[in-house]
Amino acid sequence: MAKKICKGSDESEDVAHFAIESFMHHERGQELVDANRGMQFLSGIIWRSFNSSTSEYHALYRQKNRVHELKDSHMQQADTEYDAEKDVVIGAIQGVLEDMLVDRTDLWYRGVLFQMWLETPNYSQLSRKTLIPRNSISHAVEEAKAYIKEQLNIQGIDYEF
Repeated sequence: MAKKICKGSDESEDVAHFAIESFMHHERGQELVDANRGMQFLSGIIWRSFNSSTSEYHALYRQKNRVHELKDSHMQQADTEYDAEKDVVIGAIQGVLEDMLVDRTDLWYRGVLFQMWLETPNYSQLSRKTLIPRNSISHAVEEAKAYIKEQLNIQGIDYEF
């Protein structure tokens, strides 16, 4: 499964091991196995770990031994300051999206299309890629946005897409 998700990358085995370990230590792991949703959840972990530059896998393994260049002395300060509030919102959105992807109802469909839209924010390109009508994709993405916003509001987080 990891080879397919990682498109045959040499990194696929490492991602698979990381995903399995993450799944084994996940607080809802047994609940997902009991509900026959373990493989679906595991595939989501693999996908996010390999494709996201904000994933835990990326931070631990891809950036671990990275060498950073120093900027000129007048540019050594960061261009932008770290935004903790933005980081909280991103984490909350990722959490809601993870929950959508393990759902067996229409939330899974919306979540997958929303995730694809984040990578390729063009409904026509997605339609050609998935063979799903453009209007269906746009409706699913808008419904996913509304659902995510609703879940964020329940958590007390105000965010606009």
